[in-house]
Amino acid sequence: MSVAEIPQVTAPLFNQEGERIGEVDLPAELFGQPVNVPLMHQVVVAYLANQRVGTASTKTRGEVRGGGRKPWPQKGTGRARQGSIRSPLWRKGGVVFGPKPRDYRQDVPKKARRAALRSALSAKARDGEILVLEELSFPEPKTRRMAKLLEKMDAANALVVLPDLNRNAWLSFRNLPEAEAMVATDLNTYKVLEHAKVVFVRSAIDRLMEVLG
Repeated sequence: MSVAEIPQVTAPLFNQEGERIGEVDLPAELFGQPVNVPLMHQVVVAYLANQRVGTASTKTRGEVRGGGRKPWPQKGTGRARQGSIRSPLWRKGGVVFGPKPRDYRQDVPKKARRAALRSALSAKARDGEILVLEELSFPEPKTRRMAKLLEKMDAANALVVLPDLNRNAWLSFRNLPEAEAMVATDLNTYKVLEHAKVVFVRSAIDRLMEVLG
């Protein structure tokens, strides 16, 4: 499908007070692509796997301290034969098939990650879950003001995409339980799908176009 054949996608435009002031056209290269669910699933699974540190570790019966002496004679006691007090059958014994340190990392090609992100953004745009802020600039961090802004936009559970690292805006999101802020260059498929709505600062769309367009 060529760009010319992709239907134009729009999103509501809000000012910094949370008032709707119109609509804005979204780039079809980012928000008008076919939705590839299997690819998004693959990328999300890889993202979650890459968050795992893989440091869980247990000791086998050969690694647990003690147990070198046979607990009691093989015969004559009337009890079941035992070879070591560090058998997995014993309290404080070794663990059978327990976790060992390992690398859970899954590599996904850059083109696949970017295609999945376009797909996720297109799915959100299709469902009317993309919102655009004309600008977002606070003279000082104000969590209450940010919460009120998102409430007026009906986007309490939102991912807000910033064009760059704005410290005041970033700190304003820090104590909001459901909302989250992210720089456009760090945007990924999992974060887009995790939140009910995605709010773009208008200039962040241009920044994302430089990366994915």
